[in-house]
Amino acid sequence: CRKCADIVCFRQQTVFGTGPLNPTVCFMGEAPGAEEDRSGQPFVGRAGQLLTKIIEAMQLKRDDVFILNALKCRPPQNRTPVPEEIEHCNPFVATQLEILQPKYIVCLGAVAVRSLLGLTLSVGSLRGRFHQYRQARVVVTYHPSYLLRNESAKKLVWQDMQMLMLE
Repeated sequence: CRKCADIVCFRQQTVFGTGPLNPTVCFMGEAPGAEEDRSGQPFVGRAGQLLTKIIEAMQLKRDDVFILNALKCRPPQNRTPVPEEIEHCNPFVATQLEILQPKYIVCLGAVAVRSLLGLTLSVGSLRGRFHQYRQARVVVTYHPSYLLRNESAKKLVWQDMQMLMLE
């Protein structure tokens, strides 16, 4: 894909996602960072290490879940993706989720929410209840990178994961 002219010349590679092809749970983030762009794998930096801890606290392994991002390419200087870029990647995300057929999707942060649900409301106003995307139930929670800057939000994310685990 070469639709995002501001990104294509900066990316090293596309980062489509990783995990089993029949997951119960998908975690969807924002966009690859520098380490993800180098490795071709989503969530391998500091935020990814925290996501792995969250997954393990849920009594799952990282290999049990599928991890993807709303954008498949790294924006320059890790800036927040713009709506046009999210729109360009939406067909890829929709196709992935159609193939994967997860029962649950966890939206990690506002960009994932905008991409999947088309909502621009705050994560805080959307978390704590289930939303729907096609046949999947969707949990909205804070992105692990937000948790690295705001440790107090970890308890809110854990509440969201407990809600998911009860299902």
